[in-house]
Amino acid sequence: MTTKNAELPGFDPKQAMVRKPRSPLYDAWIILLQNKVAVGSGIFLILLVLAAIFAPFIAPQGIDVQNLPDNYKQPSFIDPTSPYLLGADRFGRDVLTRVIYGARVSLSVAIVASAVSLSIGLIYGLVSGFFGGSVDNVMMRVVDILYAFPFLIFVILLQVYFKAVANRGGGAIVQPLIKLDRQMGGMLFIFIAIGALNWIGMARIARGQVLSYKEKEFIEGARMIGASDMRIIFRHLLPNILGPCIVSETLAIPGYIFTEAFLSFIGLGVNAPTPSWGIMINEGYRAIRSHPHVLWPPAIALVVTTLAFNFLGDGLRDAFDPRMKGTF
Repeated sequence: MTTKNAELPGFDPKQAMVRKPRSPLYDAWIILLQNKVAVGSGIFLILLVLAAIFAPFIAPQGIDVQNLPDNYKQPSFIDPTSPYLLGADRFGRDVLTRVIYGARVSLSVAIVASAVSLSIGLIYGLVSGFFGGSVDNVMMRVVDILYAFPFLIFVILLQVYFKAVANRGGGAIVQPLIKLDRQMGGMLFIFIAIGALNWIGMARIARGQVLSYKEKEFIEGARMIGASDMRIIFRHLLPNILGPCIVSETLAIPGYIFTEAFLSFIGLGVNAPTPSWGIMINEGYRAIRSHPHVLWPPAIALVVTTLAFNFLGDGLRDAFDPRMKGTF
């Protein structure tokens, strides 16, 4: 510190030597904002969520409104006399309306499946990695056994079973679930089927993160001052492993959306008349030569949404990467 600077009016040498530390979340936020593709993807997803929430107010028609004389009506930008912006399907239903309502199904599956996978996988991996020994060995063997099941076939079998039980009416225990599933348009059993095995990958990621952190100095210091196991797990380990786990789950969301679309495509998804992008693609590909306007809107919506989640996940991964700190 020079004498000249020290003599400046209002100059405090102590404040000059002290730099206010920034939190890791703040650093990650700054890095994320520099990724224009990730920011654009996030803005698109926010707008899509808002469109799904306020679908009854922005959709031109209801999801079950049919105008049979307007079947396969061309979009208004092709036929100026058409009242449908993106055209109509074979039942005269507005394609734009069904695409907007279809976003509800895809986003619901993305949010619920990721929440279930993250919550179960985090807790399972935390317990397994922290206690180690025989507890870790038994818990990881369970995960290995579940990994042996083909995921897609397992989900299809669960959906076939749920559909069969629903058609028979079910018993006294299953009947409330069937009733709730019908009220949700057939999404409850999709949530159960997709969430049944998705958590095992998150459990392995969480376990690996815990194993890398639990021998570090701040964990040993917490043990020395008498911190309980639960305090160490939820106060010290969980905040440090949460970032990579959220990033991994964000990158897994496109898989959940595609799984729901595939199930709906083969007839094991939501119940009619609830629209789904998979159902719309199934209906549209049969008329792709004569009426391609029925296929392209849901297909483009599905591709753009999954790409947006991928780009956002890549941006979050870079933002939470410790090697990116100090590069801005």
